[in-house]
Amino acid sequence: MDLEQEVREIEELLMTKQYTGLRQKLVEMNDADIAAVLEELEAEAMLKIFRILPKNLAADVFAYLEVENQQFIITSLSEKDAASIIDNLMADDATDLLEEMPANLVKKILETASPETRRDINHLLRYPEDSAGSLMTVEYVDLKESLTVTEAIERIRNVGLDSETVNICYVLDNRRKLVGTVALRYLLISQPDDIIGDIMHENVISINTMMDQEEVARQFQKYDFIAMPVVDNENRLVGIITVDDIVDILQEEATEDIEKMAAIVPSDKPYMKTGIFETYKKRIPWLLLLMISATFTGSIITSFEDALSVCVILTAYIPMIMDTGGNAGGQASVTIIRGLSLNEIEFKDLFKVIWKESRVSLLCGLTLAVANFAKLLLLDRLTVMVAFVVCITLMFTVFIAKIIGCSLPMFAKKLGFDPAVMASPFITTIVDALSLLIYFRIAMMLLHLTV
Repeated sequence: MDLEQEVREIEELLMTKQYTGLRQKLVEMNDADIAAVLEELEAEAMLKIFRILPKNLAADVFAYLEVENQQFIITSLSEKDAASIIDNLMADDATDLLEEMPANLVKKILETASPETRRDINHLLRYPEDSAGSLMTVEYVDLKESLTVTEAIERIRNVGLDSETVNICYVLDNRRKLVGTVALRYLLISQPDDIIGDIMHENVISINTMMDQEEVARQFQKYDFIAMPVVDNENRLVGIITVDDIVDILQEEATEDIEKMAAIVPSDKPYMKTGIFETYKKRIPWLLLLMISATFTGSIITSFEDALSVCVILTAYIPMIMDTGGNAGGQASVTIIRGLSLNEIEFKDLFKVIWKESRVSLLCGLTLAVANFAKLLLLDRLTVMVAFVVCITLMFTVFIAKIIGCSLPMFAKKLGFDPAVMASPFITTIVDALSLLIYFRIAMMLLHLTV
């Protein structure tokens, strides 16, 4: 779809008041494409077009809109029309919307919504944010294990239209405990009088309502499912989570980790919709902390000021040594943080990780030292001893940086912190101070400098 062209055509139909043609064009478009067009329009035009949509289509399109636009539309509609939209949304989508809205408006909408919608939404609102219970939908197809295939298919016909998916049906016993699953395709090829309990798949993999959303995403990745059942502590089925919700989780978690690794307090809003002052508040705490911690670097240089005055040329290579150490530590930390997030690395692997990074750091440090030694002698015309001091420092700096870079995220996770916090900015600050101490100590020993 050419979005710009579609927007122009719809705007033209709206301006010329060709509402019948506009409605027909919208009906023929995909739900997600309609939402993309609405996102490009001015607020007033977006609302006008949304009112033109048939009710069922309006609810489907509504689910694809950004939260800010959803709130604008809901608050602009009458309470009756708003309740109609909520009633036609999947319960998990409706819950996500209402969680972002003012309490007084939520109360008004729920008062006019259907009893079933109120029950489902209130059920989902009981669970902690970012838990499986808050993500799930309660609209699914469940079957009693005593039903025949004919009876099961009839039930799917009755409830399937309002369900998130009918590809997998969940089999329950008389106490609503999850005992199996059956795929729709197996129902279609089974004999009409076969019993569901006899043809169901009994080895069911489920998710607990209190499981963290990040772990839920890992379960989907591990088993490659399009939907997974959610059960309570007594193994009673209370909902399902579908893969479309997992895509949103992965994007949210990846964004959060990237922001933390860049020393930014995570935000739940897109960049272009975050105000200047709000962006400032997200960034300034870490900048202040890193600035204060970086003063230790200045203190180290000041304490070795007399030694530097004897061999001023050493000062020229401070930025190179610090930058190399920071980059080396950043490489190790990013790799380990990624491994931790994918559960490829655990704290028990700490010594294996350190042993591996030690060997990698020696190879990297030696390569950098040899290349730098040649450059210092041939291009910078330094004495052999000064070049040797710089290169030995480089090797030690790379070694220490990689050890710190790989171990700090693992310790952070062990202590219950997000390992992404121990990323490049934080590690660079530590490595900068240590690299300077190493540099000046080696210079004092080999060049016989005094403080």
